[in-house]
Amino acid sequence: MRRWLALLVAATTSLVLIALLVPLALLVRALAESGAVTQATAEAQSVAASVGTAAFDGLSLTAERTSASSGHAITVFLPDGRVAGSPAPRSPAVELAARGRSLTAQTPSGLEVLVAVQGLSGGTAVVRAFLSEDDLSHGVSEVWLGMLVLGLALIGVGILVADRLALALTRPMTGLARVSHRLAAGDLVARATPGGPEEVRDVGIALNHLAGRISDLLAEERETAADISHRLRTPLTGLRLEAESLADPEEAVRLGNRVDALERAVTSVITDVRRRSQEQASCDAVAVAAERVTFWSVLAEDQGRPVGLDLPAGPLTVAVSAAELSACVDALLGNVFAHTPDGASFAVRVTPAPGGVRLEVSDSGPGFPARPEAGDPLERGRSGAGSTGLGLDIARRTAEASGGSLLLGTAPGGGAMVVLVLGGP
Repeated sequence: MRRWLALLVAATTSLVLIALLVPLALLVRALAESGAVTQATAEAQSVAASVGTAAFDGLSLTAERTSASSGHAITVFLPDGRVAGSPAPRSPAVELAARGRSLTAQTPSGLEVLVAVQGLSGGTAVVRAFLSEDDLSHGVSEVWLGMLVLGLALIGVGILVADRLALALTRPMTGLARVSHRLAAGDLVARATPGGPEEVRDVGIALNHLAGRISDLLAEERETAADISHRLRTPLTGLRLEAESLADPEEAVRLGNRVDALERAVTSVITDVRRRSQEQASCDAVAVAAERVTFWSVLAEDQGRPVGLDLPAGPLTVAVSAAELSACVDALLGNVFAHTPDGASFAVRVTPAPGGVRLEVSDSGPGFPARPEAGDPLERGRSGAGSTGLGLDIARRTAEASGGSLLLGTAPGGGAMVVLVLGGP
């Protein structure tokens, strides 16, 4: 914006100066010509005063002295045909002036100022003062150069003033843009410093108000989610008591472990929703995948599901926390158990990828629905099988939070395959 304002002021100032200086330059040239003609006329008249009183030699000396002092060629054409002063041809204008009429005549090389001297015994004498083009424009170039320098200086001052004014306008607007980018990146404590014109200050105040309102709404959402999650502890406590009262000790231990896992998940939810900032976390994707597959293998064994696990030898670090990645893998494996029949196999494969890790979860079930009315499986809350439709959305958000992405495809055996590309720290 600063550059555009500077160009606008430069263009406007240039147009104004052109409209002012061009007529002024023409006026300067006209005044210079008029002054030169007036001076030459006065010189010719001074010589004309000596025509009737001085002898020819004296008249020649007077004309030569005047020519030397003024720089203009002075010539006297006497009625008897003699010429005193600077030699010059007898032009038609001189013949016309010899009839008794003083005049000014333009020639190809300059201007003739002719003064007729009447009352002589032999007729009318003519005093000629010649002005060249340089005489007519003497001093004009210097004045024009001064006007050009003045015009350029005025344009420069205008651009400088416009730049200062533009800076006073763009600096607070740049600050507002910077604060808006920080807010978009999750820095909810970012606030603008209102400044600049009144309208820009109003925008800064409105942006601060909006940021404060967003912070309040997010805080309210966190607390609401935390309260809802905390309420789950009461039924969990009852479920634990029911598990402990079972007659079969092995079944009681197994159910108790499931309750412990569910309670840890609820605790993790409470912790996550109360977090005020999104700190960069990381974990080993290989270790998390191995742990969650081991956990789900118990249920897979009960349902007769073959389990495949393909992991690299070394650790692979991704830019998500272990709790978030565990929840993501649990959501995907939970979809396998919920949407495929008993006995359908599934496999988890972790491999390195450019800039991160590739995690694949595939099954031998019916795959994703091909019916248009089923909608996009990645759309939050949409499910074609009667579930909440949040599992794939959780996985997608986890992948995008790490700087990666989620892809849906078909497994080699015809089932569904979900590919998570997780970014590295």
